[in-house]
Amino acid sequence: MTGHPRTLAELKQSPWAEAPRRGRSVRDELRTNLIARLETGEPLFPGILGFEDTIEPELVNALLARHDFILLGTRGQAKTRLLRGLTAFLDEAIPVIAGSEINDDPFAPISKFARERLAECGDKTPIAWATREQRYVEKLATPDVTIADMIGDLDPIKAARGGHLLGDELSMHYGLLPRANRGIFAINELPDLSGKIQVGLFNVMQEGDVQIKGYPVRLPLDVLLVFTANPDDYTARGKIITPLKDRIGSEIRTHYPRTVELGVAVTAQEAWLDRGAARVVVPDFIAEMVEQVAFEARRDKRVDKRSGVSQRLPISLLEIVVSNAERRALRAKDHRAVARVADVYAGLPAITGKIELEYEGELQGGESVARELIRRAAGAVFSDRAPEADVAEIVTWFDQGGALKIGVDDRSETSWRAFGVIPGLLPLVYAAKLATANDHDLAVAACELVLEALAAEQRISRNEEYGWQKARARRKGYGEEA
Repeated sequence: MTGHPRTLAELKQSPWAEAPRRGRSVRDELRTNLIARLETGEPLFPGILGFEDTIEPELVNALLARHDFILLGTRGQAKTRLLRGLTAFLDEAIPVIAGSEINDDPFAPISKFARERLAECGDKTPIAWATREQRYVEKLATPDVTIADMIGDLDPIKAARGGHLLGDELSMHYGLLPRANRGIFAINELPDLSGKIQVGLFNVMQEGDVQIKGYPVRLPLDVLLVFTANPDDYTARGKIITPLKDRIGSEIRTHYPRTVELGVAVTAQEAWLDRGAARVVVPDFIAEMVEQVAFEARRDKRVDKRSGVSQRLPISLLEIVVSNAERRALRAKDHRAVARVADVYAGLPAITGKIELEYEGELQGGESVARELIRRAAGAVFSDRAPEADVAEIVTWFDQGGALKIGVDDRSETSWRAFGVIPGLLPLVYAAKLATANDHDLAVAACELVLEALAAEQRISRNEEYGWQKARARRKGYGEEA
């Protein structure tokens, strides 16, 4: 990097040769930079919402204690993003002996290559600089990962070319863990790693000793080990062996957004919404409904709790909602599109692919479960937005034989006039402040929300072929249509 010392002699004359930087471990480096952030009040994990009062304090405590740690949580809880955010607490760059595969410290080399380079070149030893991104190494654990991938292996070709004995350290090809020396090594889905690989990890953590095909190699690595895992994977796909679990300093449980409002903020931050071609507006109540679908799924007994419902579900769903509204606007040559409940139904593929169903749910089918989740989400949002709304006039109209079908691709003006036929519907929407009288696009979206909420309460019925109509009676105790 420009401006940094390029030889050992230059490095000795720089601040890197003085305390506290010289000889500082990566754990002390992380601790020092974290303390500086805490003192200035800077955000510790910008872009990660909802963990400020729960996960963040526990993570800070683990780093201040210089612990290796593991994040436990179901999928889609920002575990990997948290780990990658740790690089912000590393120095911008650190000096290493040029050519070293394991980021050897020029003042305390641990590899034979670096020691021989120093002995040969002395103060003229070339110095390179490793950036904070280069010092973060991440590996997804899978059952086929080998000890050679993680620790290293003997390379016969390397030995032959260099004229070394096979057991010589110079014939070793280093794995991911040694290459993370003086940095952070992250392993995702730790239980998927085979037992013998986990044994190799805790041996390195505790003793710094590695054996490669029977040859002992002393590698006192300076590395922070961090892991992620799904807590139910301990028995479902594998387990963390007890000696390794015992050596992990802190166990931190992650979670999904605790409130719908926070979930909406996370989804809005992560979803791709700016399309450019047509201006798509997502009403607050539609964004809330999208998020509510995930909340309904997380508490539905037909959805597998062990697998979890990832935050990627509402993110993907919102992107499809916007896409469907965009498609409608492009076909109608409108310059503005407002997302509707119908667009949420267009996002069924974004829901069914992200929920794992229990036996009961499998019997009903993923699409049927997803449709019910959407209806319940609409009901919850409407109840929250207009808890005192009087819908008797609307329900009576349907009870007297009224029916209404709105096409997914109908223009807003056409739909608005159709909703105006239903007594009390538009006045209710305006009174509940879901829309204003001069915004017909928004009024259509609000009308769909009201009718969908009534369908969720089974006060009217809805299907794709006939639209909204009179609720069909059900025989008591059987759940069969009369």
